[in-house]
Amino acid sequence: MTTIVIPQDASRPGEAAGYDVEAIRADFPILSREVNGHPLVYLDSANTSHKPRQVLDVLREHYERHNGNVSRSVHTLGTEATEAYEGARAKIAAFIHASSPDEVVFTKNSTEAINLVAYAFSNASASPSGDPRFRLGPGDEVVVSEMEHHSNLVPWQLLCERTGATLRWFRITDDGRLDESDLLELVTERTKLVALVHMSNVLGTINDVSRIRQRVREVGALLLLDCSQSVPHLPVDVQELGADFIAFTGHKMCGPTGIGVLWGRAELLAAMPPVLGGGSMIETVEMAGSTFAPPPARFEAGTPPIAEAVALGAAVDYLSAIGMAAIQRHEKELTAYALDALATVPGLRIYGPTTPQGRGGTISFALDGVHPHDVGQVLDAQGVEVRVGHHCARPVCVRYGVPAMTRASFYLYTTTEEIDALVRGLEMARKVFS
Repeated sequence: MTTIVIPQDASRPGEAAGYDVEAIRADFPILSREVNGHPLVYLDSANTSHKPRQVLDVLREHYERHNGNVSRSVHTLGTEATEAYEGARAKIAAFIHASSPDEVVFTKNSTEAINLVAYAFSNASASPSGDPRFRLGPGDEVVVSEMEHHSNLVPWQLLCERTGATLRWFRITDDGRLDESDLLELVTERTKLVALVHMSNVLGTINDVSRIRQRVREVGALLLLDCSQSVPHLPVDVQELGADFIAFTGHKMCGPTGIGVLWGRAELLAAMPPVLGGGSMIETVEMAGSTFAPPPARFEAGTPPIAEAVALGAAVDYLSAIGMAAIQRHEKELTAYALDALATVPGLRIYGPTTPQGRGGTISFALDGVHPHDVGQVLDAQGVEVRVGHHCARPVCVRYGVPAMTRASFYLYTTTEEIDALVRGLEMARKVFS
């Protein structure tokens, strides 16, 4: 891979010194296209990121030269595919500082990763021999927050319905932070699991979970973090986070769709019952019953997303070559620039933290008197791509009393010129609907 980070002085405010954003942009073919006669301004990376040539080339080469099923064949193609698949697992384990590649379970996205844990709880609760850490029933509690993406809310609602457990939640402060004022009352000896977002996909808030983690340990519960928005944007070390499980997805971190990751502590994965039954997750099979493979194979029934996993490994290589700390610095400067620029737009309200401290490059807002869908259409006509709606986190919109929000989100390839284009588009929207 060619060197991405070139030492140089920042050319504009909001562009970190030593970070060559134009060299990075040159790796992403889609960024050269036009939309509605204008240069593409892509500000929807919290939804899905674009893919560099280095990842696209690996995906294509795998299918052209190494296509075979994994963990099944002794022939050359099968061996090459297995080595590439397990090699990707090792890369991802190193990327998040896992103790072993065996702690990395491939799924198809964060949603499946979180559901895997939820259904493991459900299966353990239905079995007399289920590990008590995963058994739920009436009187037990699961704690989430109002800040969650639906993928870290609905599975726990369903789990509580199945088991009779009670769902409780942290609320959000007016400035978009997690309200921990009732931590001791929310997380108690009845709590079996706390499941929280690490970085909000709507508010951009990065949650410092240290106090919550300490309380979780005091009461003997488990902690799961939805890291879908944090792993792509900042250095994540699972040893430092101190969670029991994290979930993230490949398509938000320069990888392909259809591949995600559940990381779990080895001894917890070993205690979890299987969720899907079928090929490759078994140890022995008799007509009267089966025994199951150790993790991670236990949770990867059937033919997995092989090429997607290999390409996610290439995405990890790409991000690592740039450096996650450098990406985080770039996005923090962009966020500061954007917050200042958006403050110049009359009638614009930002939801979430209004300073770059403790937040990432995702900014949701409303323009007085203009519906977010109209804002999105005006921006799209200018080639500016944002997301509008409730962003699969409707309780956040309910908390702030709005039906929807407009969201701009940045990534390693975003420039200050693109933020300027966003501001011009918002000013146009004000004129169109005034």
